[in-house]
Amino acid sequence: MDRPELEAWLRLTLTPGIGSDTARRLLAAFGLPQAIFEQPSAALRELVGPAQASALLTAPEPLAAQLQATQGWLAAAGDDAPRAIVTLGDAAYPYSLLAIEDPPCVLYTVGHLLRRDSKPKAALALAEPARAASETIANGWPQRALAMVGSRNPTPQGAQNARQFARALAGSGVTIVSGLALGIDAAAHEGALDSSPSGVLATIAVIGTGIDRVYPRQHRELAHRIAARGLIVSEYPIGTPPLAHNFPRRNRLIAGLAQGTLVVEAALQSGSLITARLAGEQGKEVFAIPGSIHSPQSRGCHALIRQGAKLVETAEDVLEELRWPGAVVAARHAAAAADPAPESSPSDPGHALLQALGADPVGLDALLARTGLDTPTLQARLLALELDGRVGRLPGGLFQRLGAG
Repeated sequence: MDRPELEAWLRLTLTPGIGSDTARRLLAAFGLPQAIFEQPSAALRELVGPAQASALLTAPEPLAAQLQATQGWLAAAGDDAPRAIVTLGDAAYPYSLLAIEDPPCVLYTVGHLLRRDSKPKAALALAEPARAASETIANGWPQRALAMVGSRNPTPQGAQNARQFARALAGSGVTIVSGLALGIDAAAHEGALDSSPSGVLATIAVIGTGIDRVYPRQHRELAHRIAARGLIVSEYPIGTPPLAHNFPRRNRLIAGLAQGTLVVEAALQSGSLITARLAGEQGKEVFAIPGSIHSPQSRGCHALIRQGAKLVETAEDVLEELRWPGAVVAARHAAAAADPAPESSPSDPGHALLQALGADPVGLDALLARTGLDTPTLQARLLALELDGRVGRLPGGLFQRLGAG
C-alpha cells in the first residue's frame, strides 16, 4: 500500500462523525477512499448529512501524526513477525468478517497470514459481502477456526480445561481465536501454541488496543509468541490505549473470525457472554463446558446451555458438531499427547484425600469432617497435592481436584 492510499484510508477512519457503517456506504457508492475525498459537497450530501459532508472535505487534525506513526510502525517490522494493514477493499480481507453486521474498514495485523492466493474484486467485497464471504478459496485466513473465551479469573480447573481443549483442537489443525485477556483467553492461546502443527496458524489474538500496545502488560511475552506462530489483529489506530468500551466491541471480531464459539468458564455478568451472543446472532454455533453447580464461574456456561448452547465435554464434541470429521482423529491424538493429570491409586498417600475432595470445590472444614484428619496433617497433604498439580486453591478458602486425579 503506497502512502496516498494509506493516508486516504486513515483519513476515512479518523474523520469525526463517520462511523464504519457510513464509511461502508460511501465506499460502496464512490469506490476507494481517494475517490470519496474528490467528490463535491453536493454528491456527499446525497449520502450523509451536511455536517458529515463538511467533515469529509477537511483533513482531520490527527491525520498527519497518525500517518507518520503508522508508517513508522510498518517500517519497524521484523522478518519473524510481519506487519500489515488490511483494508475492506483488500484481497486479503477476511471473508468471514464481511458477513458480520459491522465489519471494520481497516485491520492492523502482526504475524503470519497463511496464504494470499486469491484476489476477489474489491467491488464484490464492498457491495456484496454475503457472496464474498461464501467463497471457499482461502485468502490467508484459516477456514477452520474456533473462538475460545471465558473468565479473567478462572478456577484452576477452568484454566486447565482451556489449555487442554485448545491443545487438542489446535493439534487437529483448528486455529484458536481469543482476546489475549487474562485467564481463559491466555490459557487458550498457550494451549494452541503448545500443539499446533507446522504450517497451521496456531492462534489469533484480537485485541482492544492499538496494535502497537500489549494489554495486559504481563502478556508481552505471550504476544511475541503469538506473532511468531499466529496472528494479532486490531481495528484500532496505532497508539490507541486500553479504553474500556473498546473491549466489548472487539468481541464481534472474535466471534466473526471463527466458525463457532466455545465458552470455557464464565460468570453471569462475564463479557464472554457478549461474544457468545454475537456468535449466535451471526448464525454460528455456541458451545459451553459445564462446571460445578457451586461455582459462580460456571453459571454463565449453565445459562448458555439452558438457552440452547451445545454442552461439550471433549474437543471431539466440538469437531463433530461443526462437521469437521477429518479433524476428530487428530484431536484424539493431540489430547492423548497432552500432559495428563497425574492419576492416583489406592497406594498413593494422597488417594484418600483426592477421593474426599470429589469433583466440586470444597472448604477445609468439610474436608476435616470427610477425612477425619487433624488440621496440620490435612493442610500438609493439601499442600503436597497442590505442588504436584493435582489440587487447586480457589478464592474463599476452597480447594478443587484437578483433572482425573
